[in-house]
Amino acid sequence: MNQPDRSVLEQEMVRTAFQKKAVSRLAASEVLELAIAFFAERGYRAGKTGRPNQVFVMGGREGLLPRVTGELSARADVGRPGVTLVTMDSFGEKLGPAMESFYQELRSRRKQ
Repeated sequence: MNQPDRSVLEQEMVRTAFQKKAVSRLAASEVLELAIAFFAERGYRAGKTGRPNQVFVMGGREGLLPRVTGELSARADVGRPGVTLVTMDSFGEKLGPAMESFYQELRSRRKQ
């Protein structure tokens, strides 16, 4: 099977990218556990990376991309105690919208 040209893959990665930051009142560890469960429910492999306060998300083929990946990091006590900054970064035809859904989930929990 022929692999698409690298520039085509890069354009697809840019087109399907999702990058956003969110603020949460949850502890950093709670955000990361929520993320792992959230993406596992949607069929992605998710787990902690070797870096502290970071989670990876991996999936199989989506559209032109042979594999999709994403990552989330959570930094506690940003600005003031009890505030966690969550950085989300991913690409993929389905993973991008799934990351958007996770962003909305964090926002809805903030309002509770």
